[in-house]
Amino acid sequence: MEVIKLREEYIKLGQALKTAGLVDSGVMAKDVILNGEVKVNGETELQRGKKLKDGDIVEFEGNQIKICK
Repeated sequence: MEVIKLREEYIKLGQALKTAGLVDSGVMAKDVILNGEVKVNGETELQRGKKLKDGDIVEFEGNQIKICK
């Protein structure tokens, strides 16, 4: 499980996917999110700008990202 440490109060979903290296660009992040391929806390998420906060878990293609302070 990849861990992303927050520098601010939150990170947006598209940014988190890029930071973790699961997508190469913002356009790719947008596409996989809009296609329903990304889950946040077990629920399919369709908002690229979804604000992720401490404790949130993102799932994409068998990979998990945990957001921590």
